[in-house]
Amino acid sequence: LQLVESGGGLVQAGGSLRLSCAASGFTFDDYVIGWFRQAPGKEREGVSYISGSDGKTYYVDSVKGRFTISSDDAKNTVYLQMNSLKAEDTAVYYCAALLGVGLTLEDLDLHDFDYWGQGTQVTVSS
Repeated sequence: LQLVESGGGLVQAGGSLRLSCAASGFTFDDYVIGWFRQAPGKEREGVSYISGSDGKTYYVDSVKGRFTISSDDAKNTVYLQMNSLKAEDTAVYYCAALLGVGLTLEDLDLHDFDYWGQGTQVTVSS
């Protein structure tokens, strides 16, 4: 099972980026895919999750209304569309996978996720 992130980069505040998480070795149906981020000197935090079994989503409060998570099952890829980016969104972004269906997404944290990508840097200049 492999997860590969892409799409990070340098963007000005107010701009947009779309991150991709390409999965191989499994299909999304029985998994929750999450996006996490870790800024220098800070703990890794969950940003957004999507449940492959029912399409339910979760967002941390700080990104609600700005970020959108989606999946393309045909491409086995999960996306994180990030709009109205702020300097405080600067971090390394990781995608991760958790085998499970019918989970309460709000209750999940990083320790529940078993598989991780290598991360992609997002830098927002103010």
